[in-house]
Amino acid sequence: MRKKIVAGNWKMNQDYQSGLSLFSEVVNMVSDEITGDQLVIVCSPFIHLNSLVQLKKAGVNVFIGAQNCHQEESGAYTGEISAQMLKSAGVEYVILGHSERRQYFEESDELLSKKVNTALKNGLKPIFCIGETLTERNASIHFDVVKAQLEKGLFHLSAEEFSSIILAYEPVWAIGTGLTATPEQAQEIHAFIRKIIAEKYGQQVADDTTILYGGSCNPKNANDLFSQADIDGGLIGGASLKSRDFTDIIKALN
Repeated sequence: MRKKIVAGNWKMNQDYQSGLSLFSEVVNMVSDEITGDQLVIVCSPFIHLNSLVQLKKAGVNVFIGAQNCHQEESGAYTGEISAQMLKSAGVEYVILGHSERRQYFEESDELLSKKVNTALKNGLKPIFCIGETLTERNASIHFDVVKAQLEKGLFHLSAEEFSSIILAYEPVWAIGTGLTATPEQAQEIHAFIRKIIAEKYGQQVADDTTILYGGSCNPKNANDLFSQADIDGGLIGGASLKSRDFTDIIKALN
């Protein structure tokens, strides 16, 4: 059985105190209002991570993730953070391959495959992002783009290693734009992703893989998106910065 997950990506938002306040609100709301077994992951900037680990409540399905890590174990990489450092702070998940990292920091599929290896080696579970730009979708090559990102970034892994991966499909044209893939568009490509995984690892691995939708998901459209057969939750950007909106999205996954 694949897990149902809502992950919040704060990106470069929230100073230290406001981040702690937001997280506390989310934990309390999840504790009071969420009755299902869906997992909640909050991916904050590095400055918050260890403090958020301390604020977690026993028995509440809220976990902590980072937004990136370096591909090397350690070394002279000023300004970077290693997977081992994250793990030692109590972090359990890490976003890798987000479209903003691919675009602004020119992270290639080859580099990301190394980051995946290092994260897994240090006991972190990657939330691996894939998705096409508007130009690629308009050129009708979006399936090819997503397949290539999967193959180059992840398909060197064994089936056992791959079982630790959470996938997030993010149509780049729908991130921060207010545009959203229709539930049918999202389902079509989620089903395609699962098919490609099945061809590589077998149907059981494909059926067990959690695939999140990440692209302007909000409380108004979450129900329609999450009702699709191959959408197992969301990677939430802007709406994760509002505890009420984020909690309502989590409720939609019930």
